[in-house]
Amino acid sequence: MNPPTRSPPRRTVGSNQVGMRQFNERIVLQAIRLHGPLPKADVGRLTRLSMQTVSMIVERLISDGLLAKQPRVRGRIGQPSVPIALRPDGAFTIGIKVGRRSLDVLAMDFTGNVCCREVLDYAYPDPRMLFPALESKLARVNDALGARAAKVVGVGVAAPLWLGGWRDFLGAPQEALDAWHDIDIRSRIEAMTGLPVEFAKDTTAACAAELVMGQGRGIHNFLYLFVGTFIGGGLVIDGRLHSGPHDNAGAVGSIPLPGATRQGTQQPARQLLHAASGFVLEQAIAAAGEPPAAAHDHRALSADLWRHTEQWLDTACPAIAGALTNAAALLDLDAVVIDGELDRQLVREIIRRTERVLDGFEWEGIVRPQLLEGTIGADARAMGGAILPLYAHFAPVHELFLKPAAEADQ
Repeated sequence: MNPPTRSPPRRTVGSNQVGMRQFNERIVLQAIRLHGPLPKADVGRLTRLSMQTVSMIVERLISDGLLAKQPRVRGRIGQPSVPIALRPDGAFTIGIKVGRRSLDVLAMDFTGNVCCREVLDYAYPDPRMLFPALESKLARVNDALGARAAKVVGVGVAAPLWLGGWRDFLGAPQEALDAWHDIDIRSRIEAMTGLPVEFAKDTTAACAAELVMGQGRGIHNFLYLFVGTFIGGGLVIDGRLHSGPHDNAGAVGSIPLPGATRQGTQQPARQLLHAASGFVLEQAIAAAGEPPAAAHDHRALSADLWRHTEQWLDTACPAIAGALTNAAALLDLDAVVIDGELDRQLVREIIRRTERVLDGFEWEGIVRPQLLEGTIGADARAMGGAILPLYAHFAPVHELFLKPAAEADQ
């Protein structure tokens, strides 16, 4: 097995030209976000800005409340250094995950920490119920922020692109899901909050969270899989979140599965989502007389339910392995990161069993990617949503990362 290529930390590069004040400010913020607290000398080295420019920008951002000086670091050769860090209360964002089985609303500070959150579970996403509930949850988050609510710069929404799809799979009333066809979620939430709203496919947003705060900090090319109600994914190429021309890159759940059958039936598993989604395990557990939510926590590993969980794994992992092999052949991946709205031990079991299936595949002519456990978990979609306005307002360009240093040198 070839390990993923761990590339050197990315370098953000600024400009000393007059008129680039905002761009250079964002370059400095991005360097500190990527590398953690840095003394001014290191900021200058990473951004290639002059020390005079760095000093002016840092002092201005401290005055604006976005950066803060940390205690001097002593005990090294030379003068003690003063690290400059992001200030947690410098700005806030709201992340909203509109899912097929639950709604999450959270507030995130400038450093990526979740300050407060609200959750609502439901059987299916009925917009007639969901939007009034969302307005109530947003009010509660706003109250929890208190005076800090004035520093909220935007809202990020993570939701499936086709909330009205797969009606028969969910068993939802047709009119409830059909209503989504005429709804612009982004516009509805902008009207509700009065704030700018960024939107991304839910699993693309989850991939963004992993890219910014997890495995993606060291791997430049990876496919991301998230096992929620449905299985879905995201794609990172050359250190950038790649959404595709239709904002649907990494739609692994829709990969066809010829010959596979659904758990406990002779019905064909037409797509990966029919074999490897959390909803399939929920149905098996519900048929055993237990709450469907048990599929997503430690109960799925209990002695009483393990038989159903293992049957699901026996179907899901070979299906996942086949999809990953096709992806590796097309994309030449360093790694595949697997996460989900599941117990962590179950995520690890998915990885272990999928690796075992991959061991039996023919890899001639293909570089086998390493499978890695995601680090964010169930919060990934809502946190990824909250990251979107953070980068829209404070990153140098409206994408998650600039070119890696090697590209910047060209």
